[in-house]
Amino acid sequence: MIIIEQFQYYPFQMTQISSVNSKIRLLFHCLGLGCLSGSIFLQTIVFFDILQRGYFLAIEQNMIILCLEIALTGFTIIYFLFIIKTVILQNRMK
Repeated sequence: MIIIEQFQYYPFQMTQISSVNSKIRLLFHCLGLGCLSGSIFLQTIVFFDILQRGYFLAIEQNMIILCLEIALTGFTIIYFLFIIKTVILQNRMK
């Protein structure tokens, strides 16, 4: 038993709720890392296109795809900030 700030901490027992939470957390990290790796891949494609032609031109006509790209970009930014915050807080605790 560890006492932290006058509260007693008891280890969690594996229950159905914690199993669902771990699956949601795994899905969140898989989506976040997939978006980050996709954005890095797309940036390398854009970089090589700029090196070859001197400019990059991208025009998206389909509004559904454009909205999906904007939503995925927003999710990627939120996930990236979450990872930075988590890493910084873990390093401050050590």
